[in-house]
Amino acid sequence: QVQLVESGGGLVQAGGSLRLSCAASGRTFSNYAMGWFRQAPGKQRDFVAAIRWTGRITYYADSVKGRFTISRDNAKNTVYLQMNSLKPEDTAVYYCAASPGGIGFRVYDYDYWGQGTQVTVSS
Repeated sequence: QVQLVESGGGLVQAGGSLRLSCAASGRTFSNYAMGWFRQAPGKQRDFVAAIRWTGRITYYADSVKGRFTISRDNAKNTVYLQMNSLKPEDTAVYYCAASPGGIGFRVYDYDYWGQGTQVTVSS
């Protein structure tokens, strides 16, 4: 089992920045690929970014490429999502997730999920 707890969400104006953190506990964090997803009200949960266990390979949704950066610190059992140039359409609950099977871009590729953190971007 892996327990995940997100933090760092909040209210920010368009063009601003936030950094989300996801603290992991339980099994060896460094064995897992990690991902960030988001879900806006009434919409499905969508892929945002993912990072391999080494931290050297990352993937991004086209909608956030160039604005968001995913990173991880295996010594601290934490994965981060730096979000810059935020837009109102980035408003959503953001979830981190862990996959023992490697990188994935779909919800069902991940076995463990956090409770989510709200990000609201005002125009």
